[in-house]
Amino acid sequence: MFAKDMTVGYLLDFYGEILSDRARRITEQYYCDDLSLSEIAENEGISRQGVRHTIKHAEESLRFYEEKLGLAAHFADIKEKAEEIGRLADTLSDSTDPKATAAAKMIADAADGIVSIF
Repeated sequence: MFAKDMTVGYLLDFYGEILSDRARRITEQYYCDDLSLSEIAENEGISRQGVRHTIKHAEESLRFYEEKLGLAAHFADIKEKAEEIGRLADTLSDSTDPKATAAAKMIADAADGIVSIF
C-alpha cells in the first residue's frame, strides 16, 4: 500500500478536468471518496495494479501541472492576502466613525468576493 498525499486531492480541484475522464474518476474515487484500490478495481473492472498505476500517473500529471502553472499556490496566496485584508477591515470596523465602519464592511465584502471568484 502506498501513502496518500492529500495535496493531490487539492490539486484535483484545480487540474482534475485536464486529466482523462478515467484517470480523474479513479483518482477521485481514491482521494475524495476514500475507496481502496481493490474497491476501485472492482468498480472499474480493472486490476488493482492498474488502479495503482493510473493513480500514480495522475499524481505525476497533477504535480507537473502545478509546477508549470502554479494555480493552486497562486490561489493559496490570494486567499491568504484576502483573509489578511478581512482581518484589517475587522480592526477598522471597531472605529466609532460611521464612515470608517461602512468602509470596513465594504472592504471585508470585497475581500470575501475575491476568494469566492476562485
